[in-house]
Amino acid sequence: MKRFARVAIVGRPNVGKSTLFNRISGKRRAIVHASSGVTRDVQRIDVEWSGVSFELIDTGGLFSGLEDNLIREVESRALNEALSADVMIFVTDAETGTTPSDIDVANRLRELSAPVFVAANKCERVRTRHAAGEFFELGFEDIFAISALHGEGIGDLLDAVVAGLPQASLLTASDDLRLALVGRPNVGKSSLANALVGAPSNIVDSRPGTTRDSLDLRLRWHGRNITLVDTAGIKRKSSSKDGLTSITALKSIDTISRADVVVMVLDGSQEVANQDVKVASYAHRAGKGLFFCINKWDLVENKTDETVPEFEDRIRRMFAFVRYAPMVFVSALSHQRVHRILELAWQIKEARETRIATSEINRFIAEATQERSAPFYAGGTGKIYYATQAEVAPPTFTLFVNKRAFFSRSYLRYLNNRIRKKYTFAGTVIRIKLNERERRGRD
Repeated sequence: MKRFARVAIVGRPNVGKSTLFNRISGKRRAIVHASSGVTRDVQRIDVEWSGVSFELIDTGGLFSGLEDNLIREVESRALNEALSADVMIFVTDAETGTTPSDIDVANRLRELSAPVFVAANKCERVRTRHAAGEFFELGFEDIFAISALHGEGIGDLLDAVVAGLPQASLLTASDDLRLALVGRPNVGKSSLANALVGAPSNIVDSRPGTTRDSLDLRLRWHGRNITLVDTAGIKRKSSSKDGLTSITALKSIDTISRADVVVMVLDGSQEVANQDVKVASYAHRAGKGLFFCINKWDLVENKTDETVPEFEDRIRRMFAFVRYAPMVFVSALSHQRVHRILELAWQIKEARETRIATSEINRFIAEATQERSAPFYAGGTGKIYYATQAEVAPPTFTLFVNKRAFFSRSYLRYLNNRIRKKYTFAGTVIRIKLNERERRGRD
């Protein structure tokens, strides 16, 4: 899969890198918050300017001076992205002026061969616009006074960035599958993503809530292009004491709406919580493909032949509304059965895109109603004149009937179960819609 040219946004913490990322991309993909060091993982998005496409990358802060293993991992990741970029946007803060951390970043960037454009951010006022000139001392020729918050000066900056890109600007293949990893914090989503990609693409830390952004990771699998989306953990509202946690949860929920298949990650060594049920319900209501990934299965002690069936039965009872969702037991740490995740995801994608011929579904519905006709309900007896599969992803069947009110939920559930038993549709909800239509001629 060929890639676009890459443009990395770098700089010390809290200078507005994520705000600039959102401004250029036109989407609120990166989390922006008053706290310093919010961005930990790497955000990527394909953007276009003046007819030229490139991959824009938001990195964590560099040279914060903080002694912390997680912070060091963030800074190492940001440096690696800068090393592999074709062009770099070095963001500084015009309100604070040049700092020792800016000088440290500049010294490191000067060692690289890629063009560097300095974006003196927060130039909303005339005073700060004039102050932007002091950043020439960093040793770079191209200084742009911008306001990422208000969009000022962004066009001039992007014109220069595009002009500095290599001419071999390359196309990228479209996604065959978007796969989202969701669940509560600290169930091992990032570890699973790293295991699937085959490299430490995400920052993994023992503290819950390490991942804050929803991260797109691209990989090739059996000739197919898959985007793997690692989301932040979704907590209960009562546990979300700060605005940042609420923002990350909302972004994770939004990611579900953009996925084809959702992997509900559970910690096999811990008890399942009501919040897990709520997270699964988001995918169910959105009509996405869904399966359970029971991670950390290697930590479960004293396993017997009954351990898996008992755990599965407990899950089925708690998640009764998604009994159609398959289940896989894995260990991201040892890579045990991790390969089954992509295999199962692709099977579910194909199942939810399956289309049944109208003639076949009509024959099947006729057989099902002959075996069990609609009972007298709400003042009448329901009759089905015609059936068709109206949509895929999720499979949606429309029944043309005499009156919708004559069909009870239990009877529609019966038809739903019969369809699933006949055609499987593993890992996806099946929807049945009723359309009232008078039958022409005699019954």
